[in-house]
Amino acid sequence: MAEQNYGAESIKVLKGLEAVRKRPGMYIGSTSKSGLHHLVWEILDNSIDEAMAGFADKITLTLTKDGEVIVEDNGRGIPVGVQQDSGKSALELVFTQLHAGGKFDSDSYKISGGLHGVGASVVNALSLYVDVEVKREGKIHKQIFSAGGTIQTEIEIIGETVQTGTKVRFKPDPEIFTEVIDYDYETVRNKVKQLSYLNKGLVIQFNDERIDRSIEYHFPNGILDYVKEKNETKQKINPSVYYIDGKYGDIEVEVALQYNAEYQESLITFVNNINTHEGGTHEDGLRQALVRVLNRYAEKVAIGNKQAAKYSWDDIKEGMVCIVSIRHTDPQYEGQTKTKLANPDAKKAVDVVVGDSFEEFLLKSPEDAKAILDKNANAQKARIAAQRAREETRRKSALDTFSLPGKLADCESKDPSIAELYLVEGDSAGGSAKTGRNRKFQAILPLRGKVLNVERVAEVRAFANAEIKSIVTAIGTGIKEELDLSKIRYGKIVIMTDADVDGAHIRTLLLTFFYRYMKQLVDNGNIYIAQPPLFKIEAGKKVEYAYSDAELENFKQNEFKDSRYTIQRYKGLGEMDPIQLWETTMDPEKRTMLQITHEDAAIANEVFSDLMGEDPELRRNYIQENAEFVENIDF
Repeated sequence: MAEQNYGAESIKVLKGLEAVRKRPGMYIGSTSKSGLHHLVWEILDNSIDEAMAGFADKITLTLTKDGEVIVEDNGRGIPVGVQQDSGKSALELVFTQLHAGGKFDSDSYKISGGLHGVGASVVNALSLYVDVEVKREGKIHKQIFSAGGTIQTEIEIIGETVQTGTKVRFKPDPEIFTEVIDYDYETVRNKVKQLSYLNKGLVIQFNDERIDRSIEYHFPNGILDYVKEKNETKQKINPSVYYIDGKYGDIEVEVALQYNAEYQESLITFVNNINTHEGGTHEDGLRQALVRVLNRYAEKVAIGNKQAAKYSWDDIKEGMVCIVSIRHTDPQYEGQTKTKLANPDAKKAVDVVVGDSFEEFLLKSPEDAKAILDKNANAQKARIAAQRAREETRRKSALDTFSLPGKLADCESKDPSIAELYLVEGDSAGGSAKTGRNRKFQAILPLRGKVLNVERVAEVRAFANAEIKSIVTAIGTGIKEELDLSKIRYGKIVIMTDADVDGAHIRTLLLTFFYRYMKQLVDNGNIYIAQPPLFKIEAGKKVEYAYSDAELENFKQNEFKDSRYTIQRYKGLGEMDPIQLWETTMDPEKRTMLQITHEDAAIANEVFSDLMGEDPELRRNYIQENAEFVENIDF
């Protein structure tokens, strides 16, 4: 039994903790918002691993008013005995030695989603303090560490208990996380909810004492409940959700699938609770199984029609909401980011498990099967129409030497590594941007009116939209499966809209388009959002620009404290003259831009779908739930 083997000798030491504080980015990616939250995920993953191993059924995560994070589980408790090789307690090794943990011992953890033992020690190194309590063997053990993994107190027994589990309290070090030290409620809540879906039956309670909120997640049906929620407000094609929880060899395969009447797919894949947003072999196995089974079933029901249509993956995935979650004892990934699975056996496992069970689902649910095939057939017709539209556009472009959009003010440089394309809201702002830009490397494409909401239309209609065509043509890479990054004309594609509600709407529409049609640009880090100032504060010849209310107040109380000043509130980009726009928003030496990343595809997908989909109730709920967090409704 794993429980019997999980003792001090299960903790394997590979290498001492080195230079984590000097190069934190090597271990948590960055010291910005993503890195800060990564600390929470590291400790949370350890508790989740206990749940996956079958020894924990409740986890509590708390954010305190003092900036602390507390993670508590009712698992076995970290071993506290002395590890023979080092002469130190297993608890001390886990929190002070890099690559020390039970995940290197296959008897202790068959399956693990964490970073193989580096998590606790890295969190320790980057925190002001870490306070650990372990309930194990009838005792409550406690040890405290200070910044850099220094032992502040030795392990001591502070009480007796009949329970088991681990409680970790830590506070990130502000000297390391200089950009941001405050956790985002929605980011943490989404992560906790997703982990609850992926571990059916597990109870996760999330408490945020800063805003006096507490929520508990518990999904007895796991990802089946996940799919039901994602389709809750949508028109369902097949009322019955396909679900399988099977095993092939040592690989556990869990898949849930249901179609809706929309045009976009939502396929989210996981390996050991890690979101593999680039897909990989497990996704390949799903594709292979669904294409084979649906085409074979279509041939069976096409009585008298020997020319039954062959559906491609593009036809099959339209309107699909599908969650794939596998558990693998030794997952291998392409690259260092753990976002694309490489194990060949995962493809075979998903193919076999889904292939057998999905065929049985279709045979037992003929009404659901017919509805799915009708959806596939309509998608196929739309795909062929869209393909013809694309080919026609390419044919016209080939005949036209000047195929770039007429309203595009291109830059002189043809080097994508320095060239920038600004997508600017409105002709007025576009005019200022054209005049104020650096023509050598900055191109301007003015956009008229609202961009088409691609979440709610078929591809053929989206591709016929003038603004969409202008964007695609200017960037030069093509879209979707045909997108070729080597043909990109601008390394930075910058969305520059007004700092008001309409500007935010246009920004979201553009991000939805890029996410759905040019996702590789998001993954490759090519998409940016310009940050124009909200205020101009002026006293005589002294002028400053404020990009937030807090910055404005700082100017008023300091630089302009003894001055008679005037404040101009910029409602739109068009209110700035070309020089002001250059100095505040476009000058590489002074500007601030947000780079759009794709840290969590599943969460991003849900937000896009909810905010830009058919159901206004989801948008209303989102606004109501987050209204108290809005500081400036115009920004």
